[in-house]
Amino acid sequence: MKVLLDTQAFLWALTNDQRLSRSARNLFTASTHELVFSVASVWETLIKAKTGRLALPDPAGPFLKSELRRNSIALLPILLSHVLRLEKLPEHHRDPFDRILLAQAIEEELPILSADEKFRPYPVQVLW
Repeated sequence: MKVLLDTQAFLWALTNDQRLSRSARNLFTASTHELVFSVASVWETLIKAKTGRLALPDPAGPFLKSELRRNSIALLPILLSHVLRLEKLPEHHRDPFDRILLAQAIEEELPILSADEKFRPYPVQVLW
């Protein structure tokens, strides 16, 4: 199964955070799944690291590239179709990074691995 990773789920998996559910951890570590990480999540992570809201090695970019490669996670670019989908999304969630992830999941017909309850009202399969 191909699965889009929420930024938080990816970071929790990397740091072995206790908040990562057992099923999410199994999905992250199983070689039978194709995991994808949005360029939007890379952008969000770099912003949070640069502003001190997230503790990552400095610079964070090479660290993220290394972790994506080490965990065999593909990057999902932001396409025009993803951005245009934003116009049709209801306003259940206002965070711009989460909204683009939702738009990507819908457009690409991907389930999303996320603990965020605000994702549930959208027409996307949320795994946790």
